[in-house]
Amino acid sequence: MHEFEQRTVRLQVEVEDCGIAYLADAEFKEDVKAPVQSARIIEVDKGYATLHITHQWGPADFTVTVADRDPGADREVYEDIVEVSYVSGSGRLEMTGFSFDEHVMCPLPALPAGAGPYRVRYHVKGRDTEGTQDAVDDHYLQIWPAPIGDPVVVKATTETAEYFLDPEKYERSRGESAG
Repeated sequence: MHEFEQRTVRLQVEVEDCGIAYLADAEFKEDVKAPVQSARIIEVDKGYATLHITHQWGPADFTVTVADRDPGADREVYEDIVEVSYVSGSGRLEMTGFSFDEHVMCPLPALPAGAGPYRVRYHVKGRDTEGTQDAVDDHYLQIWPAPIGDPVVVKATTETAEYFLDPEKYERSRGESAG
């Protein structure tokens, strides 16, 4: 049995608009067979994932842990937590914020199993506080090797997550409470 291995980095990506950041393969490979998945606040397509952040624009702080196995969800600190599968064609990932011009890429630690399937767990805190004095946002990604699986909502406690997960149900519940 070997010792648990993980690397954690803190980074900041600049978001010019749209409230999104991207996780992407350092080298896009056309021949990678990867499922398209969505847990609404994170959406995966071939070669990248779109992460809906807590605010529309400005710097977004991220903590990213790359591990050789599931490091466990941080249910105590974060309000919304979802998981998806991601297939890396290169074994190296980068992050960037939405930009109208050139994307500034932030490299992440090398993936422990190289190219192949991984699980990405996205934690978010402060989603409902944008634009308030109490605004404290935080985004945390965990990435580890795992077989491809279905998207999972681990925890969803904010109104914004409720909306993203089921917009129609959210609108119905708001209409009922107003009436």
